[in-house]
Amino acid sequence: MKKFKHILLSLTLSVLVVSSCQNALDMAPDGKLTMDEIFADNDKTGAFLNSCYGNMPVKGTRYYFWQRGPVVWSDEAWDTDAEAESGLMSGRYYNGDASAGNHPITNISADAGNGDYWARYWNAIRNCSYFISRIDKAAVKNPADAKRWKAEAHLLRAYYYSELLKWFGPVLAIEREPYTFSDDFSTVKRGSYYEVVKFIIEDCDVALGTAELPWRITTDGEAGRVNKALAEAIKSKMILFAASPLNNGGKDIWQEAYQINKTSLANLKANGYELYNKVNVPQTYLSDVAFLGPDKNEKTALYNEYFTRSMTYSSNPVDRETIFQSRDGQGNIWDIDGIGAQDGYKTGTCPSQELVDSYETKDGQPILDLVTPYLDDQHLKPNYNKANTLFKPNDPYANRDPRFYASIYYNGSKRKALWTFAESPEAKENYPAPIGNRTRIIATYVGEPQTGIHATTRRATRTGYFERKFLHPNSGNDNAIAGANWKMFRLGEVILNFAEAAAEAGQLADAVKAVNEIRTRAGMPDLPAGLAKDELIRRVRNERRVELAMEENRYFDVRRWSAPTADLSKTDRWITGAEIIRNADGTYTYGRRLVRSTERKSYSNKFMYLPIPLAESNRLVAITGENWQNPGW
Repeated sequence: MKKFKHILLSLTLSVLVVSSCQNALDMAPDGKLTMDEIFADNDKTGAFLNSCYGNMPVKGTRYYFWQRGPVVWSDEAWDTDAEAESGLMSGRYYNGDASAGNHPITNISADAGNGDYWARYWNAIRNCSYFISRIDKAAVKNPADAKRWKAEAHLLRAYYYSELLKWFGPVLAIEREPYTFSDDFSTVKRGSYYEVVKFIIEDCDVALGTAELPWRITTDGEAGRVNKALAEAIKSKMILFAASPLNNGGKDIWQEAYQINKTSLANLKANGYELYNKVNVPQTYLSDVAFLGPDKNEKTALYNEYFTRSMTYSSNPVDRETIFQSRDGQGNIWDIDGIGAQDGYKTGTCPSQELVDSYETKDGQPILDLVTPYLDDQHLKPNYNKANTLFKPNDPYANRDPRFYASIYYNGSKRKALWTFAESPEAKENYPAPIGNRTRIIATYVGEPQTGIHATTRRATRTGYFERKFLHPNSGNDNAIAGANWKMFRLGEVILNFAEAAAEAGQLADAVKAVNEIRTRAGMPDLPAGLAKDELIRRVRNERRVELAMEENRYFDVRRWSAPTADLSKTDRWITGAEIIRNADGTYTYGRRLVRSTERKSYSNKFMYLPIPLAESNRLVAITGENWQNPGW
């Protein structure tokens, strides 16, 4: 870990109060200050807390070169930049070009806070710990401010620890007190996964026990500040991770995970958090040109509306589901992560056939057998659920879960927006049509010149699908509605955390009730009655896959559900797309294809966790005499 001198810190100080914590510390006119000088001043103390906020990531599309990071490194999607720019993160990751000394995820400069996690998060943890150690005696004018600031520092430290633990696993020391330059680092010890999670919960409980910390941020002036709801969300997630097979050390702690999640969920609901359950802008999302579902379904519209609108800071917000959102938006999604042909640049995220397969038909029946979804290693032979009578392989997108239509552009769907090209005769569904704002059929068959499947073209689709979940129905250069702030934590996830913990702990009725709450909001029927425990766990996991699709959860879920000695060959080795052929009579033949003929080489056991950066790992060996590095690296 990094060592910092205790006496001097070069601060870029601002005399702004902490409410402007989105802004990193500005350069002070007096250069270097002693810590005593900082904590002897109200505004400088508040400004130091800003340094604890400074490493919060934006996530979403803000990974290097405008891509979605964990979403396209899982089996949910393929990144078109993997072929167009093979030297960037996804191309290297798919090719297995990763080492402790040069890993495509960790050894890249942070873009909007995404990257260089080890150094940045430890830096933030050290600042939080130091702030906690000094705040009780700091010259803060208002005692209530001091209490709130201390609670924020505890909660931010919990957040950074949770991120390090998710990415790197149990290779972390527990830092309650800040290390000084003169400390004996040879005594530093790793905590187990469970021990670190309990420390995270301890910090969250400090925040929850602080009356001065609010449950919700209600003014724009405090945008980006943490709240008590975030503490409950972190507790919910991290105890779930600790109980999971990859991390539990062979111990059964599902009952504890169930109890913590039950309390967290109850507290969130008691303090005004609820699922987004109404279309609030019907003139947009239920219009004839939104094309949200074949039947203009209200459930489809509200789901798409939720993910394409940022949460407002209000005491009575429209969005009561979002617990914490990123400080920044997601850029021009239509240009860098939508349908690439619309503006002619790149598509970015292409949902996989595996993700599409996970959406049930509207009667609540899975498409595939959830025990053995594929009859071959490459996922080219689907094992269809024999109880499903609605699904037709030659009409695969009919009668699906409303969330499918809100999240995926598929062959035959429509989009009205500014299209910056005139149609050519080869675009049989759309020719003739000029450049302009118009409705276009999104045809994704092989050979379609604009939106068809292509193996290398950046603006094409690799899979036969385009991402829709975060894309405003009609955005474009003439309607510049950028991507919403990233919803880092939301109540829907906490409900599913609780459902999983309840199912694993044998509290089946509670698990079913929680899942059905999510399904009711989505317009899906309740789960069948009488599911056995193993059946229910599979349904809960699939519900997470659908409800949390492309929200950066799947990457971590498939790992934590695995045994410590397992690999990711069943999920991440082969990624498929639709093989769609347009017949002479205008009908289509649907099949499946590998996105590329070679496997992804990021599925072996060592890819369960990221490696500690080589230089840091070497320092830890030299200082402690122990090898802290994750297996395989």
